[in-house]
Amino acid sequence: MFAFGMAFYGWWMASVAERGNHAEFFDWAITEIDSKNSGTAALVLIEDGRVVHRFFSDEVDENTLFATASFSKWITALAVMSLVEQGEVDLDMPVANYLTRWQLPDSEYDNDAVTIRRLLSHTAGLTDGLGFGDYLRNEPLPSLEQELSNPRASAGREVKITVGREPGAEFLYSGGGYLLLQLLVEEVSAVEFTDYVSQAVLDPMAMDRSTYEFLGDQINASPSFNIDGSLAPTYQYASAAATAFASSAADLSNLVVTLLNGKRFPLQQEVVASMREPHGFMLGSGIWGLGTMLYVQTHNGDFVFGHDGANDPAINTSVRINPETLDGFVMLVSGHPSLASAIGSEWVLWQTGYPDFLSTERALGSAVLPTLMGSTVIFLFLLIRSRRRSDGASASE
Repeated sequence: MFAFGMAFYGWWMASVAERGNHAEFFDWAITEIDSKNSGTAALVLIEDGRVVHRFFSDEVDENTLFATASFSKWITALAVMSLVEQGEVDLDMPVANYLTRWQLPDSEYDNDAVTIRRLLSHTAGLTDGLGFGDYLRNEPLPSLEQELSNPRASAGREVKITVGREPGAEFLYSGGGYLLLQLLVEEVSAVEFTDYVSQAVLDPMAMDRSTYEFLGDQINASPSFNIDGSLAPTYQYASAAATAFASSAADLSNLVVTLLNGKRFPLQQEVVASMREPHGFMLGSGIWGLGTMLYVQTHNGDFVFGHDGANDPAINTSVRINPETLDGFVMLVSGHPSLASAIGSEWVLWQTGYPDFLSTERALGSAVLPTLMGSTVIFLFLLIRSRRRSDGASASE
């Protein structure tokens, strides 16, 4: 039913550009940015493994740093998978086996069923739903163990990182799970998380601008903007693995191109491919791999994949890759909470003819798709009934 819904919804939606016409899509995207964003933005389109179009708003260039919010989780996943590739970590072992500094609180469920694979794919049964909150420049950051025990959630919610559902039973987005993965990386590698990420992920791809340091202290960093275009505070984050990664259009484009070309990428291609195998599902359709969002299935059975991120006050990042066409999409925004994801969704529709799961999720939350699907069901029912009547009339003659 979900696949049918996506196909029907995709039929109803029209692409903003002719399939394969990168210049037309790029022009449309710039118009969207100019009309909807009052802050800063960077956009890069990649065709057949090469950068073909770039746009930067005023006072932004390819090296300007932006906060990436939850896109940070994909970088963390790459770091964890490097430990897996080295044989230092087993995806199907309990994460507790690797930890000495902090453990999940006891619950009615088996904490040993919280494996690294399930943490990466948000299927470990953690019910924190984080969304990490921000810290002002002058606030001291808690230690990793303190943040695990008492995380600061967005919107002032009080949450705990605990196992509240049966591990492996369902997809439940968990920022807290990525704090556990941060601790895993530190305990296994015996170095600070950010140092290991630099060594294992960033340095091999020459992502020299990317950082976990406070963005307000960096040279050539985008200011933070509210959605109305007014300046907002630049925040710091205690959750490095889940939300503190900052990067530039040049670095993220380099990541995409390196991955597509298979040269200098820090992981073997079969490991990268394994990250695109679905483990998290929505209404029967695969939406999440190992730290990787699976936006929609391609015609050859692979997935358009990558990761989005959003955070307060109005930060939005989207990086998407189509392995079938070797095309890619990179967008960084400060000043609009969803513009990068919205344009990224249009890019997926333009690439494949089908909406991504984020678009479908939004439609399922509105009256549009249920109404359309309901109308279709009624139409099919009437068609079947009409055919049965026709068959019955023929049989009686």
